[in-house]
Amino acid sequence: MMEGSRSSSSNSCFTCQTRGRTEWCVLTDEELKLLDKGKVSRDYLPGEVIFHEADACQGIHCIESGLVGVRKMNANGQEILLRLGYPGDTLGYRSMLSGDDHNNSAEALEPSEVCFIDAATVRTLLTRNPTLGLRFLNHAATDLSAAEDKVLQSTTLPVRARFAHLLLVLKDRYGVGGEDGAMVLELPLSRQDMAAMIGIRPESMSRTIRSLEEDDIARFSGRRVHVRNIDDLIEELELAEGL
Repeated sequence: MMEGSRSSSSNSCFTCQTRGRTEWCVLTDEELKLLDKGKVSRDYLPGEVIFHEADACQGIHCIESGLVGVRKMNANGQEILLRLGYPGDTLGYRSMLSGDDHNNSAEALEPSEVCFIDAATVRTLLTRNPTLGLRFLNHAATDLSAAEDKVLQSTTLPVRARFAHLLLVLKDRYGVGGEDGAMVLELPLSRQDMAAMIGIRPESMSRTIRSLEEDDIARFSGRRVHVRNIDDLIEELELAEGL
C-alpha cells in the first residue's frame, strides 16, 4: 500500500450526491454549514492508504466516490481484505465514538474521493442533533448483523456458493450484461483479496475458479470474468442455501 493523497476541490456538503444515503442526511442547514467547514476532501489513487490499523482515530471518513478496501492484519502479519466501502459509506466511526485507535486500515482500490470530518466537529454535531447519534447506532447494528451473516455464510455455504454470492454482489457495479443472460465483469479485486473475503486460501480460490470453468458457468481471464448466464450463479447460491 502507498502513502499519499491530494486535496480535492469537491462540492460542498449541501450539494453532495451521496449525503442522502449517509448519517448526515438528518442535519439542518446550520449543522450542514458546520459540517462543511469541518471537513477536508482528498483524492486517492489505487493503492494509497487512507488510514492505517492502530493509527490514532482523529475523525470519520466518508466515501464520496470510488472504491475502498477495509483490511485487517491477521496473526501471520498479512493484511486481509474484510469488506468493500462504496460511495456513501462511513469509515472509522466506531473507533472515533469509542475513543479507540483504528482497528483496521483503509486503502483506495480505484481512484477515490474521501471526505474527512475531524472528531471535534462530529462531537459538536452529535451534541446539537441527537438523531445523528441514533443514525450511527443504527449503522453499528447493521454492521454487526452483516458480520454475523458473513460468519454464518462461511460456516454453512460451500465455497462455490460463497464465490457465486460475491460475484453477484459485484455484478451491479462492475458487470455489463449481454444477450441471453450473459455478463462480463471487470473485477476490482485480486484473486487473493476475493479469497480473503469469502474466507478461503488463494489455492482454494484457484480450484474454485477451475471448477466453475469446467462446468461452463464462467470463464476467467485476469480480472475479467465472462459469465455464460447469470442465472447459473443465482442457481448455484440458491441450491446451496436450500441444503
